[in-house]
Amino acid sequence: MSDPSQNETALIKKRAPTLYLIIASKLLKGTALVILAVVAYSLSDNDLPAELHHALHFFRIDPERKFWSELAVQVGKVTEANVVWVAVGTLVYSLFSWVEGIGLIFRARWAGWLAIAESAFFIPIEVFELVHRFSFGLLVILALNVLIVWYLFQNKDRLFRHH
Repeated sequence: MSDPSQNETALIKKRAPTLYLIIASKLLKGTALVILAVVAYSLSDNDLPAELHHALHFFRIDPERKFWSELAVQVGKVTEANVVWVAVGTLVYSLFSWVEGIGLIFRARWAGWLAIAESAFFIPIEVFELVHRFSFGLLVILALNVLIVWYLFQNKDRLFRHH
């Protein structure tokens, strides 16, 4: 007869609420990036400074402020080809996030290593940015990435199947 405490331990090992949060964040990021790619592509042949002006009026932001007028000048320099390339790159990165999230759902070992590698890849970049331009938001993102890498690495044997 099996020991009830062993069954309870096996059940606890199958649950992974932190992993579920990571999966949700990967899938949400992928979805948000697809939406951003579609929006960027749909705007590629538009008059971008006029679109910016329209958006500022929609959100009731004064377009005559120095920041917004300088942004409009910079947006005016963006070519249609550049916007299309940004849209394509964003779409490819969104697919990467979806594949990673779906792999994590199935607890595929490669997906765990992919999530570790992706999160770890951005850590030095975020540290560099923090040293040069501190922002609380970037500090939070850095902390989350470090926690994701640490959690997945520490729990990789428990969370992912051995294929």
